[in-house]
Amino acid sequence: MASLYLVGLRPRGLEPVDLGIAAGELVFLSGPSGSGKSLLLRAIADLDPHAGEVRIDTVPRSALSAPEWRRRVGLLPAESHWWQDQVGDHFRAPGSQAREIDAEIIGILNRLDFGAEVLGWSVSRLSTGERQRLALARLLANRPEALLLDEATANLDPSNRDRVEAIVRDYRRDRAAAVLWVSHDPEQRRRLAGRSLVIRDARLEPE
Repeated sequence: MASLYLVGLRPRGLEPVDLGIAAGELVFLSGPSGSGKSLLLRAIADLDPHAGEVRIDTVPRSALSAPEWRRRVGLLPAESHWWQDQVGDHFRAPGSQAREIDAEIIGILNRLDFGAEVLGWSVSRLSTGERQRLALARLLANRPEALLLDEATANLDPSNRDRVEAIVRDYRRDRAAAVLWVSHDPEQRRRLAGRSLVIRDARLEPE
């Protein structure tokens, strides 16, 4: 179980943000294009310069190495990045073998409508939607304690959108993970019934 706390966090272009997301809580974030939603997520993930502090439970970001923080507080960007040729190379440490990918990861892939054979696919053959779903699987394979989701279903058809929503719901419930989800879809926000915040005029406030 892990809660996420932002304490005077000030990404570029935003007023300082104070926010607590309880373990297992879902918070949606919306706002006009360019209002700073993605910048806020990137600051929480410690990918961009910022003032203020972020804590996972009582542990401040400054007490952890960058790789450890990003494992515990996992960011799914709106556009995923792939640095190896094959899908499976993104799910294991360098030099390890396919058999070392555990059953839990295969289960995640199955729930996202992929078979284990996807691990042998070339990244270049993937559609935008396939990349998006596999990026979520890759993120969850690290078993983060908090999730930062930037438009996680924006490029998906309804059936795959439903798959993503279900797997995030179950992950949040089973691991009591705090979730901050950028979404422009009001129906999604109503359907999943999380707390909703919006960025207006560089300030974070209730929707």
